[in-house]
Amino acid sequence: MKKDMQACVTDSGSHGLLQVNVVSIINSFPITNATVRISNTESPDNTVEEVRTNSSGQTEQVSLNAPPVEYSRSPGEVRPYSEYNLEISAPGYRTQYISGTEILADATAIQPVALDPSDDPVPEENPIVIPGHTLYEHYPPKIAEAEIKPVGESGEIVLSRVVVPQTIVVHDGVPTDSSAPNYYVPYRDYIKNVASSEIYATWPQATITANVLAIMSFTLNRVYTEWYRNQGYDFTITSSTAFDHKWIYGRNFYESISLIVDEIFDNYLSRPDVKQPILTQYCDGRQVTCPNWMTQWGSCTLGERGYSPIEILRHFYGSSIYINTAEQISGIPASWPGEELTIGSSGQKVRQLQEQLDAIATVYSAVPHLTVDGFYGPDTAASVTEFQSIFGLPQTGVVDFRTWYKISHIYVGVTRIAELQ
Repeated sequence: MKKDMQACVTDSGSHGLLQVNVVSIINSFPITNATVRISNTESPDNTVEEVRTNSSGQTEQVSLNAPPVEYSRSPGEVRPYSEYNLEISAPGYRTQYISGTEILADATAIQPVALDPSDDPVPEENPIVIPGHTLYEHYPPKIAEAEIKPVGESGEIVLSRVVVPQTIVVHDGVPTDSSAPNYYVPYRDYIKNVASSEIYATWPQATITANVLAIMSFTLNRVYTEWYRNQGYDFTITSSTAFDHKWIYGRNFYESISLIVDEIFDNYLSRPDVKQPILTQYCDGRQVTCPNWMTQWGSCTLGERGYSPIEILRHFYGSSIYINTAEQISGIPASWPGEELTIGSSGQKVRQLQEQLDAIATVYSAVPHLTVDGFYGPDTAASVTEFQSIFGLPQTGVVDFRTWYKISHIYVGVTRIAELQ
């Protein structure tokens, strides 16, 4: 029934955008001139677009049919997104197939792809399969837990302060499934994946921000309390909705969600006199009800009414909850200088910025090389602007919080100076 209803709206005149980012699985370096063939999952033999990657491993943004945007802004029976198949190939790499990339109207989807440098073919019948969105398909509801964990029962709190980890180890199954694989995922990439799996990118910015804060706080509670490690497991969190969040291997994320995560990734939710991040549980509010927790559809309604992120969160979790900032961010070579860097800025932080951009330019050739002199002139601004263009940030030429940490993140990946936790 749902599938038939979806078929009626795929040619509705509404469109979303898709950009595919292709890197090597060995070192995350961009792959130039990879070919990406796109087809609708309902007509897999009919290629609707064929594009190639540029020197940054990115395709142009392709416009694809999607159901009308209003379907994703209120609960309903019609699937509010279209699903596409991708075939990604490049000389010297194993062809990758992805089934189920989700396209929402009026949203930009980013599909990351990591290719294996091997000539051995991958059977087309074994693609990466992206299952349906949690707001559309049925997944197990969250098993309720206390939002504040006792300190001395299952183990000792190892961390003395709240730290944003470099990497999240995701167990792709329920905790007791020893056959499920573990994936090492950069923290921000994990949050973007979960948010894209659990809310719609077309929702109001305040709603997206409130949900991202809840996801991050929950995740940092698992990190801070070493919840699963204290039970003898070797991972941080699971992909099971019954225990944690829905993380999906290989799925696409959305630009609107990515920008918010990059802006606030060091935040979490607190209560007075409680050191650990709050385990902010939630449900969709339609298929599952959850008194005293946030409902995702309810948060959308409040965002549309003009509520701010903290007003949305306090509506569900009570007036004592507030936004806090982590004391430390792991895996970065230098911390945010505390103020924007722009033309005329100078000093050690500018020098660090230039060193990192110049290293990035050896891999991302579209980024101009720089003279490292500690002075932020037009050349540095041009390099920053090109970096922002490649990595989906506003092209201001000014280094703000999210640009600084995005540069740090890419620099660490390029130079491999940081080890997985």
